[in-house]
Amino acid sequence: MRKIGNRKKQPKPKWLKAQIPGGEDYFRIKKNLEKRGLSTICQRARCPNISECWNNYHATFLIMGDTCSRNCTFCSVKSGNPAPLHPEEAQRVLEMVEIMKSTYVVITSVTRDDLEDGGSSHFAGVIALLKARRPGLKIEVLIPDFKGNTRHVDTVLDAGPDVLNHNLETVRRLYPHVNRKPENYHISLEVLRYGHDKGFITKSGIMVGLGETIEEIKETLQDLRESGVELLTIGQYLQATRENVPVEKFYTPEEFEELKEMAFSCGFRGVESGPFVRSSYKANKMYMKANGL
Repeated sequence: MRKIGNRKKQPKPKWLKAQIPGGEDYFRIKKNLEKRGLSTICQRARCPNISECWNNYHATFLIMGDTCSRNCTFCSVKSGNPAPLHPEEAQRVLEMVEIMKSTYVVITSVTRDDLEDGGSSHFAGVIALLKARRPGLKIEVLIPDFKGNTRHVDTVLDAGPDVLNHNLETVRRLYPHVNRKPENYHISLEVLRYGHDKGFITKSGIMVGLGETIEEIKETLQDLRESGVELLTIGQYLQATRENVPVEKFYTPEEFEELKEMAFSCGFRGVESGPFVRSSYKANKMYMKANGL
């Protein structure tokens, strides 16, 4: 359990008013997820877009449990000792995909440093079953860094996802601030470069509002482009609990537009930038744009 002190949450500006979750389809999806014991990052990360996405039958599945083996202080997903992997998880994800009639799905996971292969074979098993049973389904995977072990990355990629997503999260200087090892910045870039070099569409995301400078953001975008990343999401960091690091700055919608233009000028093919943008926001549209569809 993270212990970093009592950090007072700043009041949110007027443009950060999220829609209260609700709607017939929202509650239908929630009920079916609970019935199957499945988690989504939409819930665990307290995504402000959950109502919009679920009412449009879009959800990002969180596999390998709901407890992360790492303790990043920006994240609201709980950390600790993860439970054993569930052998029927892939089948349960398939059932939800069929219920939602999904044509595009995003699958992510907690980090499982407690497992010898980081859970890569379990991740691959979910992808393989979905591909076998839903041949036309497009799959985006938002993977952990697997400590930079390319054998484990290969295990996931060999299962045939359509997009490889891995979030850089923040600028290099702030990695220690969010309880990440400084070297993990470069490990993440290498994972993305590896996926790109193998011919996969690669995607990443960053949060702003943690104390970064505009110059650092531009340097980060350039690092991502040099690693072959084509798709990018930029969103506002929001402090989920008093135990998370505080927000240093709330960016305005106009500033997010400026960041979007900066990203396009760096050469990204698809960019979503806004206060409520998260890793899988409008993921299907970004994929289509990257493929000229």
